[in-house]
Amino acid sequence: MRTVYDFEAQTIDGHTVGLNAYQGKVLLIVNTASACGFTPQFAGLEELHQTFADQGLVVLGFPCNQFGSQDPGSNEDIGAFCQKNYGVSFPMMAKTEVNGVQAHPLYQWLKAQAPGVLGSEGIKWNFTKFLVAKDGVSVKRYGSVDSPASISKDIAAALAA
Repeated sequence: MRTVYDFEAQTIDGHTVGLNAYQGKVLLIVNTASACGFTPQFAGLEELHQTFADQGLVVLGFPCNQFGSQDPGSNEDIGAFCQKNYGVSFPMMAKTEVNGVQAHPLYQWLKAQAPGVLGSEGIKWNFTKFLVAKDGVSVKRYGSVDSPASISKDIAAALAA
């Protein structure tokens, strides 16, 4: 059986990180965009990071330009935007595809672990969130309209488990 810890990703500054570096942590994995109606969720994600990081939460942002071309900038541009506008201090990854034949293997796995409405696996829009338990296997999916604050109770429960 695969776990989230079996995957690697590129950081926004071009380094490869094995997700096994986060073993035993609760992960909130989010496909982000810099020019979307949901972009202000960066503030809520940063608040979750500030509130729960000491308890073992890691928020991982994965910029994606697949929805309305709402993140067209370079990784450097995206990183600067997130820091300047939202004070993002949680790890941001390199721009990533989350749907289609070029979807990152991590996202292929996440979508299979936690299908969306009516069992569909495709991600519908920016700021879809996946909460991964400490075991690296249990995954819960939240849609774009689910604010970071609205899932804080689930995060707290996952951290306490």
